[in-house]
Parts: sequence; structure tokens; C-alpha cells
Amino acid sequence: MPIEPAATALTFDIERKDDVIIVHCHGRLVSGVNNTLYAAASKEIPGSKRIVLDLTDLAYMDSSGLGTLVRLYASCKASCCSLELVNLGPRIRQLLSITNLLSVFTVIGEHGSMIIRF
Repeated sequence: MPIEPAATALTFDIERKDDVIIVHCHGRLVSGVNNTLYAAASKEIPGSKRIVLDLTDLAYMDSSGLGTLVRLYASCKASCCSLELVNLGPRIRQLLSITNLLSVFTVIGEHGSMIIRF
């Protein structure tokens, strides 16, 4: 039985649609790469009304990655910008649930059925 390769470190693509920024995350949001996502996404906050993190291809997130989401949420809130999560996989949803953060974040879609309104 072949072993599937481990998900790579974090990569992401940023898509701009008017005043909405969509950040498509791929790989693993873990210590050592989490600041890269924060730096890129926080640059997009000024002038944006919404930042959407598409977590469809996010395979794993550790506590540092969770901290990054919280930092982004706080930065967005301070700038009157909303942070929304879309397509949470089961592991990411469970992590947010057991840390009681699922109720903090706005979740706008289910895994496999992306729903974003512009």
C-alpha cells in the first residue's frame, strides 16, 4: 500500500474581488510558517471589508496556526473588517470546536461546497 506524501508547509494564493480578499490556504498552518500567512493577510486589511480564509486544502493546523487565526481576527475587528472562514475540514472544525473558537469565527460554507457572496 503506497504511503501518501505528507502535506507540505503552508502555501497560499490571494484573490481580490472588489473589497473582498480571499486567501486560499494549502498545506499545513504550523509553527515556523504561520507568520507568513499573518503578514500577507494583514497587509490586505486596510481597504478591505471582508477577508475570507478558504481552508479547503488546509490539511493540518497546530496551536501556532490557531494563534494566527486569532491574531487575524483581532486585527480585522480593530479595522472594521470581517474575517470569515470557509470550507473547514473535519480536523480544523474539531480544533476550533474544542478550543471554543468555532463560535467566535464566522463560518460561511461547508467543506466541499464553497459559498461566497460578493
